[in-house]
This record gives sequence, structure tokens and C-alpha cells, in this order.
Amino acid sequence: MSIADKIFKDNIKDILTNGVWDKDYPVRPRWADGTPAYTIKKFGVINRYNLQEEFPIISLRQTFFKSAIDELIWIWLKKSNNIKDLGSKIWDSWADENGTIGKAYGYQLGIKHKYSDGEFDQVDRILKDLKEAPNSRRMISNIFNHQDLHAMGLYPCAYSMTFNVEGDRLNGILNQRSQDMLTANNWNVVQYAALVHVFAKVSGLKAGEFVHVIADAHIYDRHVDICKELLLKDEYKAPKLIIGDIKNFYDLKTEDLVLENYKFHALDKKIEVAI
Repeated sequence: MSIADKIFKDNIKDILTNGVWDKDYPVRPRWADGTPAYTIKKFGVINRYNLQEEFPIISLRQTFFKSAIDELIWIWLKKSNNIKDLGSKIWDSWADENGTIGKAYGYQLGIKHKYSDGEFDQVDRILKDLKEAPNSRRMISNIFNHQDLHAMGLYPCAYSMTFNVEGDRLNGILNQRSQDMLTANNWNVVQYAALVHVFAKVSGLKAGEFVHVIADAHIYDRHVDICKELLLKDEYKAPKLIIGDIKNFYDLKTEDLVLENYKFHALDKKIEVAI
């Protein structure tokens, strides 16, 4: 039984049973036909995943692992905001006429900042500290830059990672302001659990615990029936993550991360995405 499946089911049950609808308020998101996209939500959901026990990808439906890692590389390694650098089309709806999503996501990670020991962008600062000062309590990324929000195609949802080393294990906390549970919850879990694994490997550490903090965990109105259907499915055993011989983070490619024995249930319904 996959622990990730159990956590996902518990979250969905809690939201559907105890959540609050926003149908009495004006909402920003719309469906493709222009209809308001309402949600039922819970505030302050916190999930913990022990990466030594399993890789947290759900089997209730397929999470497209390679595409998720491709987006992670686009943001954290390429530090790009241009959709031409991305293998999938998941950001096309938010891109401008130049093919960028503005000063968002990878753009923010690529900005250099002055420190007492030099200039680094956020990714390089974390990688440096992991090797030279692993006991630091300052290994934090933050892409929710208020100064640049006006120039972003979409405000960052998963906006901050905090890394912390305990002994020989690297832990990570992902802070997320907003989470579309059906469409993107496990997608983000997979991405940032993988990032903890990779950062640990290139730093001579082991992956420890991944904690996911969600401020607004919601299910869209048109997703409720699909979520109820997933609750009825049995769980498969979690797959094993195999990581290639990576010594430098900037050498990482999608093919360096492989899932062994990933079994999942097919989903015969299209999941609409609110824009």
C-alpha cells in the first residue's frame, strides 16, 4: 500500500467532509467555457513523507513523472520563464506573446543576490551551503517576490523550499499558498521529493523527510466526482526511485531519474484545468 495514496485519500475525504465552499464569493478562476470555477477548501493542510520509506507518487491515477521532472528542471536548473524551454504545454495558457510567463518561477531563482561571501542566485546559495555549511538554518528559497508580482503570468503557487540537514539526512519543507488537489497535488509532491533526493545525492547526503505545507488546499467543483471515484480505488505498492550517477546538480537530465515498477490505475475522464 502506498503511503502517498493514503495521505491523498485522507486529504480528499477531509476536504469533501469538512471543507468550505466559496460559491458565495466572486472568484478569479474560470473554466474554458467562461463559467466561474468554484472550490471547496481546507486551510492549513500539512503532509509528511518519509523518503527513506518510499517515493511518494500516487497509484490511484497516473502522475506523469517525466513531465513533472521536466518542469522541475525548467524552474530549478534552467531557471527559465520561457515555455520554449519546457517539454510540455502545461504553461501555455499563462504565457505572453513572447512565450514567457513573466518574472515568475525560474526567473526568480536566477536572480543573483549579494551575500557577505559573494553573489549567488538562490539555487547556488543552497547548494553551496549544503556542502560547506550543512548545519545552516538559512537554506531557503522564495520566489514570491512582491516587487515583481505585477509582471508575473501567474503568482507562484509552490513558492518556498526550506532545506535542513539532520546528521547525514537532508529534509525539505515545501510551502504552497494554493493547491488544486486533483490536478497538481501529487505533481508537486513528486517534484519536490525528487529535488530533495537530488540535492541530497549531489551533497553527499541521504534523502530524509519531505514536508508539504498547503495554505489553501482545494477541490474544484468539476473535480468532485472524479475525486470521489479515486477514493474507491485500491492502492498499489509504491515504486522505487532510481537516480543516475549525478555529482553536479547542473548535469541533471530527466532520464537520470527513473521509477521502477510504477503501477497505477487508468483514468478514463479528462481533468479540466481552471485558468
